[in-house]
Amino acid sequence: MNLSELWIRRPIMTILFMAGILFFGIISYRKLPINNLPNVDFPTIEVSAALPGANSETMASTVAMPLEKQFAGISGVDSMVSSSVQGKTTINLQFSLDRNIDDAAQDVNAAISAAMGVLPGNMPNPPTYKKVNPGDMPIIFLGLVSDTLPITAINDYAENILTPHLSTINGVAQVRVVGTQRFAVRVQVNPRVLANKGIGINEVQDTLSSGNVNMPGGELQGTNTGFMLKPYGQIFDAEGYNNLIVTYQNGYPVRIKDIGKAIDGVEYKKQRAWFFTKGQAKRGIFLLVSRQPGTNTVALAKEIKSLMPMLKASMPGAMDMAIFYDQSLFIKESINDVQFTLILTVILVIIVIFLFIRAVRPTLIPALSVPLSLIGTFAVMDLMGYTLNNLSLMSLTLAVGFVVDDAIVVLENIVRRREMGEDPMTAALNGSKEIGFTVLSMTLSLVVVFIPIMFMGGIIGRLFREFSVCITSAILFSGLVSLTLTPVMGAHFMGTVSHTHGRFYESSESVFKWMLNFYSHTLKWVIYHRKYVVIFLVFIVIGTVYLARAVPKGFIPTQDQNFFRVFSIASDSISFENMVMHQKEVIKRILEDPDIKEASGASAAGFPGDTSGILFCGLKDKAERKSSVDEIINRLRPKLNQIPGLIVSLVNPPLITIGARISSAQWQYTLQTTDIDELFKYGTQMEESLRKLPALTDVRSDLQMRKPTIEIIIDRDKASSLGLTVKQIQDAFYSAYSDRQVSTMYTAANQYYVILELAPGFAESPELLSMLYIKSSTGKLIPLSTVAQIRHSVSPLSINHIGQIPAATISFNLKPGYSIGTAMEDINKLSRDTLPATITTGFQGSAQAFKQSFASMGFLLIVTVVIIYLVLGMLYESFFHPLTILTALPLAGFGALFALWIFGKELDMYAYVGMIMLIGIVKKNGIMMVDFALDAERNEGLSAEDSIFKACQIRFRPIMMTTMAALFGTLPIALGIGAGGEARQPLGICVVGGLFFSQFMTLYITPVFYIYIDKFNRWITKDSKKEPKKVREDAALP
Repeated sequence: MNLSELWIRRPIMTILFMAGILFFGIISYRKLPINNLPNVDFPTIEVSAALPGANSETMASTVAMPLEKQFAGISGVDSMVSSSVQGKTTINLQFSLDRNIDDAAQDVNAAISAAMGVLPGNMPNPPTYKKVNPGDMPIIFLGLVSDTLPITAINDYAENILTPHLSTINGVAQVRVVGTQRFAVRVQVNPRVLANKGIGINEVQDTLSSGNVNMPGGELQGTNTGFMLKPYGQIFDAEGYNNLIVTYQNGYPVRIKDIGKAIDGVEYKKQRAWFFTKGQAKRGIFLLVSRQPGTNTVALAKEIKSLMPMLKASMPGAMDMAIFYDQSLFIKESINDVQFTLILTVILVIIVIFLFIRAVRPTLIPALSVPLSLIGTFAVMDLMGYTLNNLSLMSLTLAVGFVVDDAIVVLENIVRRREMGEDPMTAALNGSKEIGFTVLSMTLSLVVVFIPIMFMGGIIGRLFREFSVCITSAILFSGLVSLTLTPVMGAHFMGTVSHTHGRFYESSESVFKWMLNFYSHTLKWVIYHRKYVVIFLVFIVIGTVYLARAVPKGFIPTQDQNFFRVFSIASDSISFENMVMHQKEVIKRILEDPDIKEASGASAAGFPGDTSGILFCGLKDKAERKSSVDEIINRLRPKLNQIPGLIVSLVNPPLITIGARISSAQWQYTLQTTDIDELFKYGTQMEESLRKLPALTDVRSDLQMRKPTIEIIIDRDKASSLGLTVKQIQDAFYSAYSDRQVSTMYTAANQYYVILELAPGFAESPELLSMLYIKSSTGKLIPLSTVAQIRHSVSPLSINHIGQIPAATISFNLKPGYSIGTAMEDINKLSRDTLPATITTGFQGSAQAFKQSFASMGFLLIVTVVIIYLVLGMLYESFFHPLTILTALPLAGFGALFALWIFGKELDMYAYVGMIMLIGIVKKNGIMMVDFALDAERNEGLSAEDSIFKACQIRFRPIMMTTMAALFGTLPIALGIGAGGEARQPLGICVVGGLFFSQFMTLYITPVFYIYIDKFNRWITKDSKKEPKKVREDAALP
């Protein structure tokens, strides 16, 4: 059966069919969105609840636990992580990848409603939730600053005008305001004056609550006219609150301004954001804009930037806005470089074809398979909803090296038959028929390699599914082109075969004949001494096993994105103002580095407690600096760690964040137990032990248990005898020291709080607690020191749960030269040696994904090999000869691992995909040799030795062409060219190393095993045919 005959006899149909592929592929290419990575949407919901003034233990027990119990009943929850700090609880729910996020949100809302009955009644607002995607970092950071306007005015513009406007843009998922400084009226009362005037702080609270109200006034309905009643019960500024009357004494009013003062302030005092360039520092507000899944990042960023002139024109004149980070710039640079690599690869492959064919028109025939295969793949990508991203374009770049293989094999066979004297049509028909089954075998066996990747589970499966579909589509289009257009071009457009050639042809032909002559002689020697080949392969297998253990293991490599993050954590006892000073010292030292362009940062802005800070550091363009981002981080780390009282962690953020929350370092290790004391004891020990491991740096635990605490011991009997209840006493503390929101001011655009607190200077030391008084039910003013005693202790700054169980998470980065695989082995050994059985341990986030992925990769390789064996066995109707083809796999594995080891690269996820690709690529040589050998053995009656020797000689040229095309096609990736090239480099090195070693060694090892397996097959089947002749070592060439 000739698969190509119909296409050869109907060339116009073939050309129009290919034109249709080009037409729809080009249209699809123009529609494809551009992103950094494939769309991987982590169904995650973040629940937030606030109770100002409550300590972390109260938040964990009264807010976090009731909510967690309700959330535990929701189906599809993969992980539930909660963090409770003073006044706030955050719960991150990450669902299974197949869970619909909208349905999950409805379940979360129902769970919150069910928990409301057991949550504290004095919570100012019910818990809120929002859908987030922790794997997709914001695409744009916008900064707002002003030299003259108050920070609250900047915040109002950011929240009330800019955020709603940006949120309406199609594709924007969320706009997060960082460094929030929302306006609030802060009423600061002097406890000494209160005591002198006999006023309890609870009276002040009642005055503020009743003095600012916003209630409906009703309406008047007359016979002819109706009126709406609008009583003005609200006060919107500090002056109005200063004039509120608390009580009357001796006939005179006592106003707020008589016992303290009301000021126009901010809601969150312990939260600040700055913008720094060299020589300049400004406070401000910044906005983080995140995209919706599937949105074109580059197009969305372009639309946002196009609105900047209009937005700036609507801003107050004294305010300025700038973009401090734009992810689309790196994406465009990275995509452009990958596209350049793709074009360079195409050129290199075409040059390789020309060097072997040495004629322009025949060279163009297989070269056409490249654009047709790639452009046809664009149509598939459009149908599947994929994007142009680093992985999809990398898959096409890799495909270039072997999509020409099928066309080369078909064309070379047609040219060979033309040189034998056949006319173009006959050569095309006979050549395509002769090689058609080989091409089909090569294509199908290569496609099945990627089937296991398509059906990989988890996050990594989602990430690489697009990669495998794209490369599989390109391979299938390549096979289609080679069986249709290539023989048509060979029959109608290749021209006549000239028997006179130029100097270049003759000189190159002499080189090729010398190579073939050398190969023939060496192949005879190898066949004659074939037992040494078996011994050699055994050593290769042993070497492969050794290298598989010796090569360091990595996960998803990081890239130089022109910025990095800095997390700073101070001691538990430090004040917020002291933390601000530490943060400024960090910034000062960072800006001293010549490669740093600017920095923006925040203290306690959405991070646990008052002792945390984060910085986003922008680097100069790569052309303006000599150091990579990792080199800059390693240079800065020792300088920042010299700051006393501060733990600083520098992170080159990964392309994708795995896990329900952002950590201060790239990797996380957790300890869990129901005993808090045991968790603190062993968590602290483990943190100190991990700091001593040579592979780790930036080790930091979220188990902050040493926050200085004042315990208030209430004498209940005495309080009752004086007319006080425990609730009244706790209310007094809440009002005095907890930024209590006692009233709300409603405006057209937002709502603002009235906050009650003690005057500055009266909430700084435990001795001042005795100045607080409460008016009892009998009207007497009772000092708190009468009914309560204080006791010094320590308590947790934060309490964290994973799956409702208390947990300590230790975050860490890796020192240069160490891999995550080595680090995890060291940590597991340390855990086994030091921790009791009651402590449950495990890796979280990226470390957990790494462990799960590499645990399944070995099985995935085995499944891939089994699938290839099954397909080849069915195609060749043989149990044994597929094993002949698969003998190249140990060689490929050895070459790939040896190349990674020599160049000091990790066996990361990209390199592992390269290993799987090698399984499909390296068997092509074996298929071409075995297919011809079996045909010669069955149809010409040749012995196994004669048939494989003849097949090797006939297929030597196409084998060399396809090998060189694949090598040069992968070489640009192996060189790590362009933005993000360092991340793709291990894959390229893996493929080039495996190809270089295996493809040439296959020329000798496959023939030897063909003979051995043929003998074994004859012995098994009791074949009575004569024993095949041996090829003598000194035999003459045919």
